[in-house]
Amino acid sequence: MRITDIQRCEVRPGRVVEWTVHPATVETARGLPDDSRPPAYVQESHARTARSVREGGLFVPTWLGTAFDIPGQVDLDVLQAALRTWTLRHETLRSGFRWLGDDMRRFTLDADAVELHRADIGEFADAKTLTRYLQDRFDVAADALTWPNFIFSAVFRDDGTSVYMAFDHSNVDSYSIQRIPAEIHELYAAGLDGRAVETAPVASYVDFCATERTDADRIDGTHEIVGRWREFITRCDGKLPNFPVELGLAPEGPLPTQKLMHEMLVDDKDAAAFEAYCRPYGGSLVGILAAVGLIVRDIGGQEVYRTVVPFHTRVRSRWTGSVGWYVGGAPIEIPVAQAPDFDSALAMVRAALRENRPLSRMPIARVLRLLGSDFRPTSPDLYSIVSFVDARGLPMSRRWQELKAYGLIRVSYGDQVCAWVTRLHEGLQFACRHPDTDAAHKNMQLCIERLRGLIASVARQATERAHLVR
Repeated sequence: MRITDIQRCEVRPGRVVEWTVHPATVETARGLPDDSRPPAYVQESHARTARSVREGGLFVPTWLGTAFDIPGQVDLDVLQAALRTWTLRHETLRSGFRWLGDDMRRFTLDADAVELHRADIGEFADAKTLTRYLQDRFDVAADALTWPNFIFSAVFRDDGTSVYMAFDHSNVDSYSIQRIPAEIHELYAAGLDGRAVETAPVASYVDFCATERTDADRIDGTHEIVGRWREFITRCDGKLPNFPVELGLAPEGPLPTQKLMHEMLVDDKDAAAFEAYCRPYGGSLVGILAAVGLIVRDIGGQEVYRTVVPFHTRVRSRWTGSVGWYVGGAPIEIPVAQAPDFDSALAMVRAALRENRPLSRMPIARVLRLLGSDFRPTSPDLYSIVSFVDARGLPMSRRWQELKAYGLIRVSYGDQVCAWVTRLHEGLQFACRHPDTDAAHKNMQLCIERLRGLIASVARQATERAHLVR
């Protein structure tokens, strides 16, 4: 799914209808006892960061979402039933948090207690006005510090309907939102036909949170994982790493606004050739990290490329269809100054990932707590990322362009660079949000151009090798 923001996902005018959790359901939630299952460390860190930044006087929206079309005349009641059925499948959406002093406590509604409230917002004749309305509405309705913290909207037109679904990050990750269009389409089609959708029960992210936290709480500051993170952070001058090029950030300055970059890097042919070249070393993820390491060496003079690589934590098949924030991070260090060529960098990245990927199963927030360092959050992002996802195997992915399906990120404030490289059927897409400074824009544009050039060059080599073998 192409990653972008609400301004660039082909919003078109129409009649807007939205769904939120019904006020009666919200009132029921207020009287619920605590759920014994605690928040995941990533959820707690996210909420504490949002609270800290807001107490500093800044509101930083951090929601994720998806947008997609349903062609033809759409039955409003059937769509509502599909949205409710989908919501009830995923326990995290009916589970929220409240503060008791400085402690976060979970509460969870039973499925039969959850109803959606529908509101007819009215006609919007101008796309810019509608886009502004949707973003402002999502900022409020998908807020990290409130519950409910998600909202569904639909823009109805004679030739079809565009659906927009926004969630606070504590409920979803990139993989979650990329599965949504196919699931809603399936439920809607079944509703039109008057049939039930036969699906296996979806595992609960709330259960996963409890299990992961129990496992994480078994370690202490003497654990090997904590020691390895301590050494990594020490070599990063006591901080988690940002993207290692000049970003034009003022020391001790306010949190800057951010800007979005997104474009296709190469087409399917070059993406496939690049993947084939990198496959002996582990595939496109290894290739992207090796390429970025060489590029930041050339741009910023980095002798060692240090970053935290995100990995999904859906280590069992039961979590595959579950909506949640199943992401951990592994620290890697690539001595790019010692890499005379791309193949050498590939070998270095492969070795680093093999050694350090297991660290991603231990929540970073737990590690930081055990380190005892002052990591009081002042930015919505703990560290910079370069993420890679191959989305071609996801349901309905071949129809994403036809259905104008997008993964949405909220670009607001932040001093880190967060980049996503996505393998689509059409090729490789690059998207990133970065501080809105001249230096950051110049250097990130240079990174994109060099990344495109390096991938294309490697793809040509792969093609030439294939012809020689023949």
